[in-house]
Amino acid sequence: MTLLPGRGSPTPRATPAVPHCGGQCSADMARGDLSTQSAGQEAGFAASLGPLLILALLIAVGFTAMGSFGMVQESAKVELHLSDTALGLLQGLGAAVPLVVFSVPIGILVDRYNRVRLLVGLMLLWTLGTALTAAAPDVSTLFAARMLTGIGVTGALTAALSLSADFCRPAQRGRALLIVNLGKSLGTAAAFALTGWIFGLLAHGAVPAGLAMAPWRGAHAILAGIGLLLSLPLLALREPPRHEVEAAPNSPFRVVAAELWARREFLAPLFAGQVAVVMADAAAGIWVSPVLQRSYGLSPEDFGGWVGAIVFISGVLGSMLGGASADLGQKSSVRGGLLVGAVIAAGVGVPSALFPVMPNVLAFGAALFVLVLCGAITGLVVSVALTVWLPNELRGLSIGAFIAVAGLIGFGLAPSLVTVVSGVLGGETHLGQGLAVVGVVTSALSFLAFIQAMRRAPI
Repeated sequence: MTLLPGRGSPTPRATPAVPHCGGQCSADMARGDLSTQSAGQEAGFAASLGPLLILALLIAVGFTAMGSFGMVQESAKVELHLSDTALGLLQGLGAAVPLVVFSVPIGILVDRYNRVRLLVGLMLLWTLGTALTAAAPDVSTLFAARMLTGIGVTGALTAALSLSADFCRPAQRGRALLIVNLGKSLGTAAAFALTGWIFGLLAHGAVPAGLAMAPWRGAHAILAGIGLLLSLPLLALREPPRHEVEAAPNSPFRVVAAELWARREFLAPLFAGQVAVVMADAAAGIWVSPVLQRSYGLSPEDFGGWVGAIVFISGVLGSMLGGASADLGQKSSVRGGLLVGAVIAAGVGVPSALFPVMPNVLAFGAALFVLVLCGAITGLVVSVALTVWLPNELRGLSIGAFIAVAGLIGFGLAPSLVTVVSGVLGGETHLGQGLAVVGVVTSALSFLAFIQAMRRAPI
């Protein structure tokens, strides 16, 4: 059994006699010890791959459910007679309100109770939200359905990140969180590709028996069923022991909150940087489909596949780069070296946010690829930073607090801000320009914030 520092000590054992063989023998023994330790660590990481893949699959299912409505929102707009402002509130505020209200309580539950059981409940919640989306008779019910989906998926991400950190050692967390983030990338891509493909089939008459509903509704009904089946491996997951615990188990909330507050000089700019990234990404994810339909004359079945491929490939590559940069940054002598990858990615993200005003679809796709790539890098780096620089009892709370802030500002403000800017520029026909303005400004803010977080990092 591995003992945590300060939590106990191993039983004294008699030390075997070591034959005298000089410095060369000692060097050989040291190399042998390091080799054995490295092999043991790699074996331990290999053993954690199964649980990590289950978590990745679950997160993929969740993010498919959360992003699916954005792909078909133009059809819902026509059927329910919605404006862009209503869509912005539905996609933005509908996600922001539950995040603000529930993310911190869910984070506290993650820090204190069985995370696997919590994941099962959250999975059922987003499945219910997806099914309710399919059946929503009016905008109020649709609003509630999207809120349920948002609560379930973002809460599950908090629990999954906490579990991933406890399935491996700190030096391996870049790789561990990479696997979970690959699931997120896959789910985000499937929200475009899979939803668009199903929508296209239903729109062209390939309707399963008994599914007499509009294509955008039928797509959500099918996604709810598929998601429930793909989530079944979660039942085989077991709760791992918690590591790097500093406070006593179930310490009063004021004690935990005080620990978090003591780290505010570092956490505030870190949160600000990633919240700004979320603003740019959330606005892009919500409005990319309407921009392609209005400005470039494409239909969902025309672009769903290649947009999904862009999101997936850039998300995978970005997660890989983010994980590698985080693990390498931990070995750097530079203060806050773990965050170097986030700083670079945030800077590159500024010009790529101009994707909605590119002169053709090819340039649009290339710039969107870079923007999503940069967002994936910063998201992975920030996740590793939280699991490395914060003790176990603060991880769920800090991730929950971040999701609450990101939900309020990123999802709640950014989509509606795009409609405000487009309105100032001339109305709904200027949606692409409004999206570009919001993306460039928020990306620039994230770059400056990550630089400040790097300067104030614990080490």
